[in-house]
Amino acid sequence: MANRRCFQTLTRCLQSIRTLSPISECLAPYTAPALNQTLAATPPNYFFVNKFNVYQRAAVAMRSFCSRHTDSDDDEEEDYETEEEELDEDDDDDYGENEEDSANLSAGEKVKGPTEIGYTVLGPLQKSDRVFKLYEPVFAVVQIGSHQFKVSNGDTIYTERLKHCDVNDKLVLNKVLMLGSQTQTIIGRPILPAAAVHAVVEEHALDAKVIIFKKKRRKNYRRTKGHRQELTKLRITDIQGIEKPENTMPLPPPTKEKEKAEKKVAMEA
Repeated sequence: MANRRCFQTLTRCLQSIRTLSPISECLAPYTAPALNQTLAATPPNYFFVNKFNVYQRAAVAMRSFCSRHTDSDDDEEEDYETEEEELDEDDDDDYGENEEDSANLSAGEKVKGPTEIGYTVLGPLQKSDRVFKLYEPVFAVVQIGSHQFKVSNGDTIYTERLKHCDVNDKLVLNKVLMLGSQTQTIIGRPILPAAAVHAVVEEHALDAKVIIFKKKRRKNYRRTKGHRQELTKLRITDIQGIEKPENTMPLPPPTKEKEKAEKKVAMEA
């Protein structure tokens, strides 16, 4: 790039020297003797230029016209390629930078970030905790970030990657928009401050790969990249803030073996 620009600059300078008019034509002679003296007393620079055949008396101004500027197009292509390479390197380093930023945050900032998104980290799950329960006929609509989910206890949901929480951490989802059961429904304005949904982080996973194709017209530029969004899998364990009816799960139907055993007991009696 630098050598090409230097060569173009040198070519322009030489071309401008070739198109200069001679000194004899620039000076307006008043008389014939004065003209002869002027031609005889030509400065040495004029002969120095003639020595290298840079100036000619019959020089014609040369102009080149071209509809396609190949040099500039090549330069722009190289610039675009270098920009894209820098962007790719930045994308590769984003994940590491995010981890370093989270490590440098204070305790107050670690609490403030999740609260704005809509959850609170309680701590790791202990072996003595009995958080998993049977199904209850109660549902809730919660908001995490910019997404809303309708959940019941025992359900699993995938959200965007939640910060400052690890696998097997207990969470409380604070932004509850609605609660409902078989007998009542409570709608928030916009949220219910007394309601809460408890969950446990099961894993941090990656979504399916999405192909991203980029193209720039008249630049011979095409790029195909893949992206996998980071997700967090949550298991809903409990819903609080609404009266829960008693768990009236239907009993499983009796099998044929049990019916035969009951008949035998009745016959013996």
